[in-house]
Amino acid sequence: MAGGSKETSFGTKLICGLASGATAATICCPVEVSLIRMQADGRLPPEERRNYKNVFDGILRIAREEGIATCWRGSTPTVVRAMVVNMVQMATYDEAKRTLQKQNAVSSLKAGLPLHFASSLTSGFLYSAASLPFDIAKTRMQNQKALADGSRQYSNIFQTLMLIVRLEGPAALWKGFAPYFGRSGLHTVGMFMILEQLKRIASTKFGYSS
Repeated sequence: MAGGSKETSFGTKLICGLASGATAATICCPVEVSLIRMQADGRLPPEERRNYKNVFDGILRIAREEGIATCWRGSTPTVVRAMVVNMVQMATYDEAKRTLQKQNAVSSLKAGLPLHFASSLTSGFLYSAASLPFDIAKTRMQNQKALADGSRQYSNIFQTLMLIVRLEGPAALWKGFAPYFGRSGLHTVGMFMILEQLKRIASTKFGYSS
């Protein structure tokens, strides 16, 4: 915080992460639905493929063929996942950085790139572990098709999570964790290390203080 003002509490950071994640996910849900369907097309028989030309064609066809509300199908798990991601990713990075800075025995982690790398890697691991179950539930809900009787296997995020655990076991919620963490962890490391360098430049050039 600038000017010696009180440091933002961990709880406040969590709330800000929840709010920003929910807002962004709600706006971007149609893109997410179209993208997931396009990715799933390759696993479907040719006669069942939707064959969207691109993500925008997918959004237009979904709205025209299935109704505009379908663009927000599965929006609850999308929003919940984004809330979890933002909450954990943003808050734990700052908390990890502050904790490492207090560890006098680990002098190399008190400042600079080693500190930023360790903090962002910690954040990436925690965010991956917390968000993967919601990511799996979100993908299954958005990609499902109606059953023969017109009903759907997955009705809401909590029912989806419970059904996966009951039919496939708890470990199924973290299936594919290694590649998920590889992607999410590297993304988190890159994002925060770039952010820290931008903050350093802003501080040097413009006197910005955070």
